Amino acid sequence: MPLILASASPRRRQLLAALGIPFAVDVADIDESRVGAETPVAHVRRLAEEKARAVAARRRQDVILAADTIVAHQGRILGKPRDAAHARAMLQWLRERAHQVITAVAVAHDGAVASGLDVSVVTMRAYSDSEIDAYIASGDPFDKAGAYAIQHPGFAPVARLEGCYAGVMGLPLALTARLLSAAGLAPAPDWPRACHAITGRCCQLY
Repeated sequence: MPLILASASPRRRQLLAALGIPFAVDVADIDESRVGAETPVAHVRRLAEEKARAVAARRRQDVILAADTIVAHQGRILGKPRDAAHARAMLQWLRERAHQVITAVAVAHDGAVASGLDVSVVTMRAYSDSEIDAYIASGDPFDKAGAYAIQHPGFAPVARLEGCYAGVMGLPLALTARLLSAAGLAPAPDWPRACHAITGRCCQLY
């Protein structure tokens, strides 16, 4: 059964490759707007499932993997920034604060969709406004929820992480491995070490 990743994210491609399952990419194109008073958890799960269903509708014989990641703080959802001013406001608001990074993973196969959630608590460091400006100038924040990448070597915005590093990057591999195994696609036995090589830490190894 071919595995299809319903995402254009290079980070998700890199992480999924660590599972050792060959895959192709077919990007889902859906409206990612929040619906009514949707909670952060309901919102991110719905988006992941809708992405999986959208691609499954045209690839009925394949296993479809989709994911969505949001930053949530005090009931607010921080998606990808609209522009530099929006990115700056997000990063200033998150500075020295703890927030949640929630990634939902959905797998569509044989007419059904299974999904799960990975929730991490991230505390940002006391970066300066000038560091924010330099990071924005690099262009890195604009395709990322919350306007930051935990793995960025120059900005390095995170002071503390409680949870899954790969999940904060956009694809929690332990959850993904479980969902794909249930769909009949077994990851390589040594995938935790491949995850560690990418992230520098893997919860399955410790």
